[in-house]
Amino acid sequence: MELGFIGLGKMGGNMVERLLKGGHKVVVYDRNPEAIDQLVQKGAIHSSSLYDCITLLPERKVVWLMVPAGPAVDETIDQLKKFLNKNDIIIDGGNSYYKESIERAKLLKEKNIYFLDCGTSGGIWGLENGYSLMSGGNKEASDYINPVYRTLAPEGGYTYCGESGAGHFVKMVHNGIEYGLMQAYAEGFELLEKSPYHLDLAAIASGWRYGSVVRSWLLELAVNVFKENPGLEGIKAYVEDSGEGQWTVQAAMDFHVPAHIITSSLFTRFQSRENDSFAMKVLAALRNQFGGHAIIKE
Repeated sequence: MELGFIGLGKMGGNMVERLLKGGHKVVVYDRNPEAIDQLVQKGAIHSSSLYDCITLLPERKVVWLMVPAGPAVDETIDQLKKFLNKNDIIIDGGNSYYKESIERAKLLKEKNIYFLDCGTSGGIWGLENGYSLMSGGNKEASDYINPVYRTLAPEGGYTYCGESGAGHFVKMVHNGIEYGLMQAYAEGFELLEKSPYHLDLAAIASGWRYGSVVRSWLLELAVNVFKENPGLEGIKAYVEDSGEGQWTVQAAMDFHVPAHIITSSLFTRFQSRENDSFAMKVLAALRNQFGGHAIIKE
C-alpha cells in the first residue's frame, strides 16, 4: 500500500521502517530534514512539504500523523485538508484526547474526508515487536487501510474499537492502566530495596518473569533497568505524565467509575516532583525503557 507519513520522531520513524520492511511505499515528511533523509536511505520516498507529500500519493490518499497531541494535530490537519479530496483518509496515531478526535472527524466529514483515530502502543520497541493498535472511525475507511494496520501490529495486536474517538478512548484507558501497573511494580521494588536483606533486584525481577502471576513485559524492562543500574544512581525521582492519565481520571469522574488505583498513581507522579524516593526512580527508569522518555539526572 502507498501512504504518506508525517512526524518521524522516536515512534514515527520506527513505524515507517516497519512499514517499509512490510513492503509498503511510504512518502515521509517531517520538519527535521535529517529525519527525512535517514528514512529515505532505508527506502522511504522524500517529500519537502505537506503539499509535496500529498502530490506524491495515488488517487485515494492515505496520510498517517504521528505529531504531538493538541495544536500540532489541528495545524497539520488544517494544512492537509486543503490538498485532500473526497474519500481520502487521515489517521491520527498519536495520543490525542478522544473528544478532540470526535470533533476532528466531524469537521473533516463536512469535506467528505475520513478521519481515523488510532491509539498506538509499543514505544521504542515497536519496530522489532510490533505495535498494539486500537482504531476508531468509519469502518469502510478502516478496512481500506487494514494492510497498514496488519503490518504495524503483531498477530492479534490490532483492534477495531468502533466509531470516531473509540480508538483514542481505548488507548487513554490503556495508558491509565499502565500508570497503575508501573506504580505497583515501583512500590514493590522500593519495599525490596528498603528491606534488611541484600537483595539482587535484577535477579528477582528476572525470576518473576517465569511462572509468576505478576510476569509482564514491564517486568522484563525492570530487569533491564536493574542490570544497567542496580541502585538507580544518578536518576532523579521525578516522573512526568504525558496527559493520558489525567484524561483517564477525568473520564472516570464523567462516567462515575471508582478508579482508585489509576487516580492514586497519577497523583503519585505529581508527588514525585516534590519528594525523592527509590520507587519514583523505578518509574522514571521504566518510562525511559519502554518509551525513550527522558530521565532527569541528579
